Amino acid sequence: MVINLEATCSDKHTFYRHEMETIEIGAVILNRQTWEIDSEFQQFIKPVRNPILTDFWRNLTTISQKQVDTAPQFPEVMPKLAEWMSSFPNDIFCPGGNYDKTQFLQYCKFHNIPYPFGPEHRNIKKQFSEYLGVYNKFGMAQALQHLGMELKGTHYRGIDNAHNIAVIYRYMQTNRKG
Repeated sequence: MVINLEATCSDKHTFYRHEMETIEIGAVILNRQTWEIDSEFQQFIKPVRNPILTDFWRNLTTISQKQVDTAPQFPEVMPKLAEWMSSFPNDIFCPGGNYDKTQFLQYCKFHNIPYPFGPEHRNIKKQFSEYLGVYNKFGMAQALQHLGMELKGTHYRGIDNAHNIAVIYRYMQTNRKG
């Protein structure tokens, strides 16, 4: 399961990183035989600490204030995500990088909700660097560019990023080195 979170932020650093709130979950399931996407999950989430999105963030993500205002809060979203994930019991949590795992852990703790994933996870950013045999970690857009692929959708949108990260993961699985 490739997952990407988008969280509140400000270009003026008006709140701390540990106070960033998840406002979108985007996730896709890759079929392990074809490496095509079998299913997807997307949900906006209403923030509670900093409910007003900054102009910076709205412009960066294209997520509107109305989309988060009318969305359920995180505790209401987690059962929906768990239900969707239950259809794919053998899948492994694959965030684009450590940020998504850390954000999930922090936000679950803030809302007093159990972390929904097992201990195993695959950091795709790290795996891509290892795949290339380089020390530097590529961001999603850089990785796609390195592969000669185009970023599809809107960068900084959870579901679009999940699709793009899945493309990178699929490439690594179908073009194994060694």
